[in-house]
Amino acid sequence: MVNFIKKILGDKKEYKDMMARVEALPGDYPEVYQKICSYMWGFSSGSGMDMLRIQYGLIELFEDAAADGKDVLEVTGEDVTAFANELADQAKRWDDKFRHNLNKSVLKRVGKNK
Repeated sequence: MVNFIKKILGDKKEYKDMMARVEALPGDYPEVYQKICSYMWGFSSGSGMDMLRIQYGLIELFEDAAADGKDVLEVTGEDVTAFANELADQAKRWDDKFRHNLNKSVLKRVGKNK
């Protein structure tokens, strides 16, 4: 139980640190980041850890672009929804395992009967 609590506290600290990095971004980056994340959470499932990793990667992308003097829309393009959808598509869905297992089971069974 102690290890579980330590993990939760560690995850919380990591999240707070990442959000501090977002707030340190210049111009419109923090607002666009928040809007993209809010949008993507609407499509998340399972524990959401895959989504968090994508969001942490987005921070790094935005930090690098800001350091290069780029405007946020130079990174996302004008279709921010399409950009966010591409990011969200990288997340594993909780039901991917069930889909994979169904296919594997059927192919294994059908393969044995031939």
